[in-house]
Amino acid sequence: MPVFDLDSADDERIGDYRALTDVDLRTKWEPPNGLFIAEGELVIRRALRAGYELRSILVDAKRVDQFADISGNVYAAPPPVLESITGFHVHRGVLASFHRRPLPSLSELLANARRLVVLEGLNTHTNLGALFRSAAALGIDAVVLSPDCADPLYRRSVRVSMGEVFAIPYAKAEAWPGALKEVSAAGFRLLALTPADDAVPIATLGSEDRRRPALMLGAEGPGLTRTALAASDLRVSIPMQNGVDSLNVATAAAIAFYELSR
Repeated sequence: MPVFDLDSADDERIGDYRALTDVDLRTKWEPPNGLFIAEGELVIRRALRAGYELRSILVDAKRVDQFADISGNVYAAPPPVLESITGFHVHRGVLASFHRRPLPSLSELLANARRLVVLEGLNTHTNLGALFRSAAALGIDAVVLSPDCADPLYRRSVRVSMGEVFAIPYAKAEAWPGALKEVSAAGFRLLALTPADDAVPIATLGSEDRRRPALMLGAEGPGLTRTALAASDLRVSIPMQNGVDSLNVATAAAIAFYELSR
């Protein structure tokens, strides 16, 4: 494990870690260049166990010994230099850059899943990360993302998921909403989660609806589009009390995942 000490943010070898707080810049730069950033030792080790190839590690100089067992270039710097590189205080003390892997096709994903979640327009990285963590914990096999969903491997999504984005396979559905027909044709029951008055309480679903469910969830606020709702086989809801009309999408997803896995 070669260790390189840094005393300046200008070192060109650590370009992967610059301006990590600029969401627009990072989301336009990371996927086309085939990399992502993981934050924190637990998340980094989960990425390694999942088979992602390490590019490098950037770590607080005081914590270098924690990563002695990891092969790859390690760049060590004091906290002020780390902050000047990344644009924020790296309170977990370590970041790592990884190579992305090719995503499975939608047909490959569908062939190997029994319980599915289909996300439309979910563009908040924290909600996406929380949703992946719940999916991993509560029996969901795979995730389908519409073209306008956020990137599961963006640093904030990875961190909020505690690395569980590495545990759940996902695919981007480039043809939207046409991909919903492919999901249906693969034998899945499209269940649209919505607070609409005509929705059926999810706890009342019968065995046929639970056999191969594909739970559809929309963006925080607007929810699923009319086109997506029209493509669904059934509208389902989580009954509310005390005048509350809806839940945070990640919270609603966790409840629905639990119910579908019973």
